[in-house]
Amino acid sequence: MATHPQGTPGQPTTVILFGATGDLSRRKLLPGMLHLWRSGLLPDMQIVGTSLEEHTRDTFIDFARQAVEEHGDDVQDKQEFDEFAKRLFWAGPGVDNLRAGVAEAEAGLTEPQQRLHYLSVPPSAALAVVKELDACDLVQNSRIVMEKPFGTDLESAKALNAAIHEVFDESQIFRIDHFLGKEAALNILAMRFANGLFEPIWHRNFISHVQIDIPETLGLDGRLSFYEKTGAYKDMVVTHLFQVLAFIAMEAPTALDPQSITEEKNKVFRSILPLDPHDVVRGQYAGYHDEDGVDPDSDTETFIALKCFVDNWRWADVPFFLRTGKKLSEGQRIISIAFKEPPKSMFPEGSGIGDHGPDHLTFDLADEARMSLSFYGKRPGPGFHLVKQSMQFAMDDTGWVGSVLEAYERLILDAVKGNHTLFTTAEGVERLWEISEPLLDNPPPVREYQPGSWGPNQIHQLIAPFTWRLPFERKWRGNA
Repeated sequence: MATHPQGTPGQPTTVILFGATGDLSRRKLLPGMLHLWRSGLLPDMQIVGTSLEEHTRDTFIDFARQAVEEHGDDVQDKQEFDEFAKRLFWAGPGVDNLRAGVAEAEAGLTEPQQRLHYLSVPPSAALAVVKELDACDLVQNSRIVMEKPFGTDLESAKALNAAIHEVFDESQIFRIDHFLGKEAALNILAMRFANGLFEPIWHRNFISHVQIDIPETLGLDGRLSFYEKTGAYKDMVVTHLFQVLAFIAMEAPTALDPQSITEEKNKVFRSILPLDPHDVVRGQYAGYHDEDGVDPDSDTETFIALKCFVDNWRWADVPFFLRTGKKLSEGQRIISIAFKEPPKSMFPEGSGIGDHGPDHLTFDLADEARMSLSFYGKRPGPGFHLVKQSMQFAMDDTGWVGSVLEAYERLILDAVKGNHTLFTTAEGVERLWEISEPLLDNPPPVREYQPGSWGPNQIHQLIAPFTWRLPFERKWRGNA
């Protein structure tokens, strides 16, 4: 374990991991908690795994070891797994087993432990877990992390919030969105509020439109039963894309603290106009009905694109275009800010001005975080021909890339510390379902699209007179 962590360590914590043998736990949570422990950021952490599957402490440790070998990307983490394994415990289902597992994990500890309950379970099981924690007397001095989606509409979100608030105070609840844990997402705040170059032009007078584009090449392996009840809008837009939009559109907070940032995010949510179903394109990839477990008449969307507006002074009449879907041409996580073109051009016809669209500031939210500012410049040589140029910054240009936390690692650490900056509130969640009601009540028809495409053709009518930023005509430099 690192003796000099890059960051302030969290307090002694017992993590009770519900759904400990699920896919998310295997791919992200167990490798992530090992890295947080090994890096010295959570040095006094105990982990109690529990799920409906039958395990013992030894078989759970074997499960965690395999998860780290398959999905961990830090050699030092893997080398120290045996020491980390001493902090892994198991609790079978039921109140008595959970109490016993936590007691075993905390036996002999000299410092008081707070508890962090991580609910890596289906949304339908969340309330049962909350009631079990209440029955086990594990609510006091604890925090609870809840996975998406939080409700399926306004009514269910309100009911879920009310039921959880009977057990947990809002300050104890952390509704997670792993997109906001990414380094590039935090860079949006840095770029906006730390630089006099961008903040003065970050409004409707200079920005033409904004695109948030999260296409995926993956299908629905292992998630069909969940997806059939959810669809792309509930799975991705409410829980992820709107949260990213809030970072782009928010006003400057009075301080860089969780309460101030949350207040500004919620102001954005209150300002988003209710969605117009005419400004939404729903799609379903060809062959979806042939998947096992899919209703032959299912109109569940595997693709969604929409136009929405933030109705305040800064963003009035500036369209925000959001797009995501399964089995698309490329896997990307792009935010693109398109600036307005000059009102009048002095350059002669044929100079190339405007041929490649407006200037863009682009954030890549992929694990290898990158940013790019594109603009027109003169091509060297005789005449006056303009070409599109760009300045690019990649995280691996810095010497501290190895210290960057993966999204789930950052969010687990923040939850341990009680930092709500990157989490959503009951008010925010309910407001997003409120603006979604016109779409949920009157969804447009589902359009078929071919796997490997960019979605239904109607997306071009949606964004006109602009064009989609993806696919890029120009690739990222370096190893991209």
